[in-house]
Amino acid sequence: MAERSFKAEVEHLRLGDGQTFTGEGILAITKALLENGVGYVGGYQGAPISHLMDVLADAEDLMSELGVRFEANASEAAAAAMLAASVHYPIRGAVTFKGPVGVNVASDALANLSSSGVTGGALIIVGEDYGEGSSIMQERSHAFAMKSQFWLLDPRPNLPSIVKAVGDGFELSEASNTPVMLMVRIRACHVTGQFETRTNKRPPLTVRDALSNPQRNVARIVLPPMSYAQEHDKIDNRWPAAQAYIREHRLNEVFGPKEAPVGIVCQGGMYNGVIRALQRLGLADLHGNSQVPLYVLNVTYPIVPEEFTEFCAGKGAVLIVEEGQPEFIEQHLSTHILRGGMSVKLHGKDIFPMAGEYTGKVMFDAIDAFLRQTAPEMLPAQILAPNEPAPQIPDLSKTVPVRPPGFCTGCPERPIFAAMKLVQKELGEHQISADIGCHLFASLPPFNIGGATMGYGLGPASNAAFDGGGEKRPISVIGDGGFWHNGLSSSFGNMMFNKSDGVAVVVDNFYSAATGGQDILSSRAKNPTKATNNPISKALKGIGIDWVRQVDRTYDVAHMRDVLREALTTDAPGPRVIVASSECMLNKQRREKPQRAKAIREGRRVEAPRFGVDESVCTGDHACIRLSGCPSLSLKRLDDPLRDDPVAAIDQTCVGCGNCGEVAEAAVLCPSFYEARVVHNPSGFEARVDGWRQRLIGWLSRRRAARRLSFEEVSA
Repeated sequence: MAERSFKAEVEHLRLGDGQTFTGEGILAITKALLENGVGYVGGYQGAPISHLMDVLADAEDLMSELGVRFEANASEAAAAAMLAASVHYPIRGAVTFKGPVGVNVASDALANLSSSGVTGGALIIVGEDYGEGSSIMQERSHAFAMKSQFWLLDPRPNLPSIVKAVGDGFELSEASNTPVMLMVRIRACHVTGQFETRTNKRPPLTVRDALSNPQRNVARIVLPPMSYAQEHDKIDNRWPAAQAYIREHRLNEVFGPKEAPVGIVCQGGMYNGVIRALQRLGLADLHGNSQVPLYVLNVTYPIVPEEFTEFCAGKGAVLIVEEGQPEFIEQHLSTHILRGGMSVKLHGKDIFPMAGEYTGKVMFDAIDAFLRQTAPEMLPAQILAPNEPAPQIPDLSKTVPVRPPGFCTGCPERPIFAAMKLVQKELGEHQISADIGCHLFASLPPFNIGGATMGYGLGPASNAAFDGGGEKRPISVIGDGGFWHNGLSSSFGNMMFNKSDGVAVVVDNFYSAATGGQDILSSRAKNPTKATNNPISKALKGIGIDWVRQVDRTYDVAHMRDVLREALTTDAPGPRVIVASSECMLNKQRREKPQRAKAIREGRRVEAPRFGVDESVCTGDHACIRLSGCPSLSLKRLDDPLRDDPVAAIDQTCVGCGNCGEVAEAAVLCPSFYEARVVHNPSGFEARVDGWRQRLIGWLSRRRAARRLSFEEVSA
């Protein structure tokens, strides 16, 4: 169950010639693929393009009508390998995944694809989320494009430009027999806009048609001596063909006056930020008309030297706007200037910061500094000498508390790590490795468990160096998404082959939850188009791991603690694996809340659990919070003057998972938690009983109040 359904929006993908499409960038990309005769699509979900996979899944019926094959691939490597269909056949194919981590995972297949070259257009849509909005290491996909001679598109972040880039990508790929990367940033994926549509196009050759007439070309096999010839083909033929196509079809754009003392060269994805900074400096209007010449690189690799030379003609200085590091484009253009003996002065990372996201302020300050240094006469007088000082942005780091990411309310992974803390209290600290996924939040407060992660599905493998039969067994944690992505072979196969003595915990929340709740092999849902309900425990036993313990309710903290203790102390040989299963609470609430609301509207009886804290019992030591960390569990001050310390309190966001009470019982804390049942549309008998209870409670309250000793001030 994906976090968002696009069933309604998918109908807009049927729009034909001359109609207007309105929607998000990810929907526009899907529409552009269909308009350009794509024959097959695939990919692996992951921010910021996880919704693109959801759109493709929801549009599967439409694609089937057009003869388009869709595959939700098991990993980025599987997706990239799927593009092999375009090597020998003139079929257009596209895959999508998050970069650069997706590019890293897929690097072997991508490198082979680039070496062999393609016959049909091959497009890799990379969701780039460089900057503070990213959840991964800060790298760029640009380096891989340079390494393997992929052509890299970075279109301006508006729907017409993105849609055009999809068509340009296929055409460029076929013109140069080279796969093309289309980089879409977070803002491009989710920007809303309009574009004029074309009728969807059935692929001239479908994958079904190709099966009936198999093709092969020995020259495209990546083996010596063909691989040596392929390298020369890249440089001698494909690269010049790509540059010629880019130039002839004007894939890059130039805006502003032809003559000016300075100019700006920017990546297409940076265009909106550049034009906004120029607007604030009084050098561009709301329609994007700029007084400073702009050379917009919608294709950031390869660079077309002739275009750059023409743009620099007559200018004294040029600023390169290139987000991220290293400064690949700036280095390339610097070499061209040096070799060509050009007199233009090049600026870039000497003004912009070397690393970090180019936010609005960073962009404004850098362009302002560039123009003050090279062409102050272009700046309006009020910018050069402002009448009032710029407002100072206060430093909020000392007043606003840091809010690190954490588990959702009711997350079934929280009790796993509460149990792990209890076990470590008994047995001492252990070496714990993590994996990519929600469970990585356990490395932060209040759990502070695990401190290393080396890649998706590699949690157990990253503990291999500690797996030599030491005094304490290493513990590794991996999610069910990581298990099926890469973990079964690279981690558990590795553990079994090397007769590991370690312990691995597979956090099974029924979905690839961290990427949006998509189904995987072990999901419990019945998916009409995918094979689900394949137990992880069976896969583990299939590779020879005998010590497997299945926990079907992770909220039972005491049971989780006992199973972990057993795994760490047993004399049984071989790897020890605990499969800890409970459904992702976000997905559970997405499914159950609408059903519950509908039942209440229809007048049916609905009972929902809620938890609370008895203020008179709570001791105020807050150990329950340190062992839970649930966002719904907070603090509350009492009116009692004899109790200064705040007590624990549960707010209205509680989903009734029961973890707080289970933790308190397993850790032998104060018994202050209680469970209540909220009944909607009660029966007549329940309503009468509730009335009797309320009257009895009222009578007891009045009786107690009457007996209470009170002191009142009496005026003279």
